[in-house]
Formats: sequence, C-alpha cells, structure tokens
Amino acid sequence: MLDRLRAAINWIDLLWLLFLGGLAVLPPIGEIHKQLILLAIVVFQLFERWMIGRLPKRGPAYSVGIKILLATLLLDHTGEMGINSSYYPIFFLPVVSAAIYFGPIASLAWTALASLAYLSLLYPALQEYELTPAGGTILTIRILFFFIADILVNQFAVENKRQVQRLEELSERLEHTNLQLRRAEADARRAERLAALGQLSAGLAHEIRNPLGVIKGSAEMLSRKVAQSEPLVAELAGYISSEVNRLNALVSRFLDFARPMNLELRPLRISEVVDRSLESVRQQLPELKVTVERHYAAALPEILADEQLCERVFINLITNAYQAMASRADGERILSVAVAPETSNGKTGEAITIEDTGPGVPAEIREQIFNPFFTSKKDGVGLGLSIVAKIVDAHRGWIKLESDPGHGARFQVFLPAEPAA
Repeated sequence: MLDRLRAAINWIDLLWLLFLGGLAVLPPIGEIHKQLILLAIVVFQLFERWMIGRLPKRGPAYSVGIKILLATLLLDHTGEMGINSSYYPIFFLPVVSAAIYFGPIASLAWTALASLAYLSLLYPALQEYELTPAGGTILTIRILFFFIADILVNQFAVENKRQVQRLEELSERLEHTNLQLRRAEADARRAERLAALGQLSAGLAHEIRNPLGVIKGSAEMLSRKVAQSEPLVAELAGYISSEVNRLNALVSRFLDFARPMNLELRPLRISEVVDRSLESVRQQLPELKVTVERHYAAALPEILADEQLCERVFINLITNAYQAMASRADGERILSVAVAPETSNGKTGEAITIEDTGPGVPAEIREQIFNPFFTSKKDGVGLGLSIVAKIVDAHRGWIKLESDPGHGARFQVFLPAEPAA
C-alpha cells in the first residue's frame, strides 16, 4: 500500500512538471523572470506537503499566501500590463488551495485576498489608461469566477472531510465493538471451562469427602486407643488427622468453586468493605511492612452487592499483592488502592483498583491467570483468582489485569450498581 501511495505521489509530481512546463514553453519564452517564477511554483508544489506536515496549523496559511504572491509576480512579468496577462487563471491555484485547506468563511476570505492581489495589478495600468465599462465587466467576471471556483471546491472538500470524520468514528466504534466481542468470547470460553470444571470438581469433592471422614475418624480413634501405650503410633495418627483436615479444607475450596453463586444483595459502601479487607490481611501478615495508599473518590454511592463475597474478592487480591511484594528484598513495598465511580457498557458502578510494587506478572501467563487450577506458586492450588473471577462474574462485573514485568501488577474490578438488572 505504501508503494502504491508513493507511486501516486510521483505521478502527481510528474503532472505538475508537465503542466507548468507547458506554461514555460508558451510566450513570452524569453522572459527570464517568468521562467524563474514558474520554477518557484513547481518547487513549492513539490515541497508543499512536506511543509504542511511540519507545520500543520500555520502551513496551509503559508501555502496559500506564497501562491498568491507567486501568482501576482507571474502576471506582472507575462504581459505589457499584468492585469491583462493571459496567465491570470494562475490565481485559481491559491483559490483552490484555500478551498481545500480551510472552511467556508476562511476560504472566502483567502479568495477575497487573492482577488485584491489580482486587482492590485490594475493600479499601474490606470496610470496610463482608463478603465472602460467593458474592461470593468471582464474584471468582475474573472473575480466572480474565482469565488465560484472557491465555493464549488470548498463544498466538495468540506463534504469529503465530513465523510472522512464519519469513517474514522465508525472505525473507532467498530474497533470498540470488536474489543467487546473478543472480551465476550473470552468470558464465554472461561464460563464454559468453569462450568465443566465445576461439575467435575463437585463430583470429585463429594467422592473424596466421604473417605476423608472415615480416615479422620479412624485416625482419631486410633490416637485415643494408643495414646498411652504407643506414643509413636499416636503421633503418626495425629499427622494423619492434620493432613486430612488440610485435604478437607482443599475439598471445601473445590466445592466453593463448583457451587453456584447465590448472591445476597444489599446496599453497601465498597470503600468500607475494602478497608475491612485491608485490615484483615494486615493482621494475617503482620511481618510484611507494607505502606497502603488509599485513593477513594468523594461521596461514593452505595451499590447492591454481596458483602461477604466482595470481601473475599478483595482479601484474595490484597493477599496476592502482599505475597508478591514479599518476594522483593529491595525496594519500598507500596500497595495502592483506589475506588472511583465507573461506567462500563452502559452500566454505572464502581471500579476498585489494587496496585502493588511487586515483580509483576509475566506476559506469557497473563492470559491464564484467571483459569482454574493455574498457579505460579509452589504450594498453590490455582483456585483463588478463579473464584474471584467467578464472584465478579456473578455480580455482572469484570476483572482485568495490567502488569509490566518488574513494575508490579494492577488488578481492576468493576462492580455494577445493580447487578440484578
């Protein structure tokens, strides 16, 4: 496409050389000033796009002004009296340029200036001759044609700009729609995976929980029976019981993931839920010295949401941020939390942003971070962020991650004001 554009530009430049070269071989051929002015017009036309590209605001005005000056000089050197020069149509060059570059009023002003420049050549002629009614009529017709050409070209130029603007707006809307469609497809695929894995997890969890209960009961009974006579056996039975408790907790997480979300909606202030989550994580990880920066918008309205589930979302995200910053031995640990009104897809609500100064999330796993059973932690299960995404989806909101490796992670959660609607 770029090659075709360059070819088109070369053809246009060739046409300028051809037509202005044709003027150069017409009388008066021996007038050196005429040839120099035509050469100046050719050179300026070739570099006009470059000048306007460098000076997008003032360039068009410079271009039209220079063309008016060159047109006036050309007429002054191509006739005994410049006003009678056969080269007067050269003034269509600045007139048409003004019609292309400017709006209706500005282009008319530039056409009036070009007409005055043309009529300025009348002054030296009036020193020797008298303007007849026929001559005045000819001048008036020429000036009127300048304005007619300006109006006609400007009408097409303005309409063309309007169509280009419409196409740009349509392109932006189409790009936004495609983005929403890709998000919807990703959400649909994730929902399908969640549904399938949820059914599998529920079945496995129920099947595992029953023998776990038998194992735990047997271990506790064995521990009580041999507590005095076989201390080693009792200790081993205690290990069995504790590991069963850990497995039982894991099974409970599987069930939480698989269980349908039943939201208990009630009006609440998200900023208060976030504050409680921050305090809860701080008490759980007191050894991590993290500076918390709060950025809450003023007069935040209440929204309908499930308080316990929302608190679980924020505790999970804040805990992940704490753990990510704990892996950095150097640098200040700063957790930035922001709550602000937000509108998404025509729904009003609130956006909660949680940003840390940890190592960030590698680009290759960023798309999988919300998938169930995917984890980058050695002792992780991969359900934390999956459950977070499921809770947010149940509220008809969205969650997204932005991260540059080495510059922390930024989670943003949008919760609509009325998810049931």
